[in-house]
Amino acid sequence: MPTVNAHEIALGIESFGDDDAPLVLLVGGPTMLSWPDAFCERLAAGGRRVVRYDLRDSGESTTRNPDAPGYTLRDLAADAAALVDALGGGPAHLAGIGVGGLVAQVAVLDHPGAFSALTLVGTRPVAPGPPDDDLPDHDQATMSRLFARPMPDWSEREAVAEFAAAGAEIRGDDPVAARAIAARIWDRTPGTASPVHLANQLGLVFSRLDCRPRWRERLPGIGVPTLVVHGRRNPLFPVGNGEAIAREIPGARLLVLEEAATAIPDAAVGEVTGAMLTLG
Repeated sequence: MPTVNAHEIALGIESFGDDDAPLVLLVGGPTMLSWPDAFCERLAAGGRRVVRYDLRDSGESTTRNPDAPGYTLRDLAADAAALVDALGGGPAHLAGIGVGGLVAQVAVLDHPGAFSALTLVGTRPVAPGPPDDDLPDHDQATMSRLFARPMPDWSEREAVAEFAAAGAEIRGDDPVAARAIAARIWDRTPGTASPVHLANQLGLVFSRLDCRPRWRERLPGIGVPTLVVHGRRNPLFPVGNGEAIAREIPGARLLVLEEAATAIPDAAVGEVTGAMLTLG
C-alpha cells in the first residue's frame, strides 16, 4: 500500500472509489483495517473517494517507539488535517472508530476548515483513563477477562490471530472476522517486537499518549454535520459515551446499533454507510 507524507510523517493509506469524488477520510483505530473492506467499498459505491489510513506506529505508517511515543493526540489530529491537504480533496468527511474517534474529535476542533462532516463510531469524549463521573467506564468483568489472558508469542501469526479471535468473543464481536483482520494486521506489522505488535493489534500506545488538554468542553463548538454511531453492546466504551457525544455536539444524530459491540458488523454496514452518505 502507498504512503503519503503528511505533517512530516509517512502515513499508510488505501483508496477506494473515484479520485475526483468527495473525500471521506477514515481514521484507523489504530490501523486502517479497523474499517472493514465492505464498508469502504459501500461508501465508494455511494459516490465517494474513500481513504483509510494507519495512525503513527501502526501498519505502513512511520513506526518509531510505541513504548514512548514522541507525539501527542493533537499531533495525530494534525496528521489528519495534513493528510486531507496532501490528498487534495478537502474539506473532507472525517470518520474515526474507537481510539481513532478521539483523534477525529480533536482534528475537527483544531482544524475545522479541513473537514465538512464528522462520523464517530464506538468512541468517547475523554482521553484514556478514568472517565468523567457522568460517563460509563469500561465493563470491568469484560476487562478482567481480556487482561487475564497471557499474551501470545507475537512472532507466531496464528497465535496472534487466535488471541484476537478469543478477545473478540469476550467483547461480543465476530471472532471469525477478528481472526482474519488480526492476521492481516500481523502481515503489515514491521518486525516482531512486542511493543510494535501491541500498538498494531491493541492500540495500547494510547495509554502512553499525552492527550491533554481536555476537549469535551469544546464539543459544542463543532459546526459540521455529525453522526455518532455506537454499539448497544459495546463493553469498552458503553453506549452512554456515544449518547453524551451526541448531546454535546449541536445537531448530531445518534445511531445505536442494537446488536453491535465494538466493531461494525457486516449486517450494519449498509445502515451506517447510508447514514454517512446523508451527511455529505
